[in-house]
Amino acid sequence: MVEKRRDLSDAKALRAMAHPVRWKLLEIVKREGTATATQCAKEIGESVASCSYHLNMLAKYDFVEQAEGGQGREKPWRAVYLQQGWSDVGMEPDTELAAEAASQAFYEYEFELAKQRLAASSMESDEWREALGSHSTNDWLTAQELVEVREAMEAALIPFHERRVNQAARPAGARAVHLFLTYSVAPPRD
Repeated sequence: MVEKRRDLSDAKALRAMAHPVRWKLLEIVKREGTATATQCAKEIGESVASCSYHLNMLAKYDFVEQAEGGQGREKPWRAVYLQQGWSDVGMEPDTELAAEAASQAFYEYEFELAKQRLAASSMESDEWREALGSHSTNDWLTAQELVEVREAMEAALIPFHERRVNQAARPAGARAVHLFLTYSVAPPRD
């Protein structure tokens, strides 16, 4: 059974996520429900051996686990958690550095994915092209208000979470949609 969310605070697990290939693999496994090293290699252009190695590293730190069926490099993997998050607030310096490295790899992965999908968007139907987009805003909020906005955005997606693991719950025409939300604050003014 896939757990909903994991909050990371272990430096070793965070360092494991400081590798861009691991973000790609985790995305595939989450999106597809299960995936083998061979399937992952075809999608991301890495060797099967490399994907197998990185999937095993993800398993070592409890991000993925073996699913039923398959053998060797053809064994399917599934995500242990639908989401993971971390904060560097109140962490030991080593863990803080590991969180920073994981965040850097995460953002690099997300920005590259967004650029790739933007480049391919012209090949989509008008219906999908109309639905796609991005949004940017600068508003004045308190830290608590920002938490409330973030929680509201996350709550808006909860009704769709079942579709990640239950293909029967996906309506006709549904496709894997990737949402990347980031919240940042301007540096304080002197």
